[in-house]
Amino acid sequence: MNLLIKLFISFFKIGAFSFGGGYAMLPLIKEEVIEVHNWLTNAEFIDILAVSEMTPGPIAINSATFLGYRVCGILGSIVATIAVVLPSFIIMSIIFHFLNKFKDSPYTDWFFIGIRPIVLGLIASASISVAMDAFIDVKSVLISIGVFYLVSFKKLNPIYAIILAGITGAILY
Repeated sequence: MNLLIKLFISFFKIGAFSFGGGYAMLPLIKEEVIEVHNWLTNAEFIDILAVSEMTPGPIAINSATFLGYRVCGILGSIVATIAVVLPSFIIMSIIFHFLNKFKDSPYTDWFFIGIRPIVLGLIASASISVAMDAFIDVKSVLISIGVFYLVSFKKLNPIYAIILAGITGAILY
């Protein structure tokens, strides 16, 4: 039971202090599950992120579900998923209540303008952190650059890019 409480608190904190969606949550998730609690290794974390990204739905919820399962089984996945979603539900309920009162205030606009760079910084931090663990050799760097190019500039569907990267990885390794 103590582990479930730690799991709930960890993912509640992640949900409460992450602005900008799932990718912005990744540095916090990594810190909690690897550095604070040692529930996973870096390699296991990268694998869970890969599965979370490919699975339909928000990456933060998918990650919480998979990580919760890894730590405490089915009950852990339920606890982690509820915990990561609950702060957003509470905050959105409060914001909805007050936003109607202050929607024309310049302070509201300034607040959201101030949050934008934070979101970008968190996403960039997550990208760099995941890249450092995912790039194991020159081949993995080349696959990553190739997929980035195809998706960003040639507008390849990300699903096809994932399949192509998997096939390329299978051939090269």
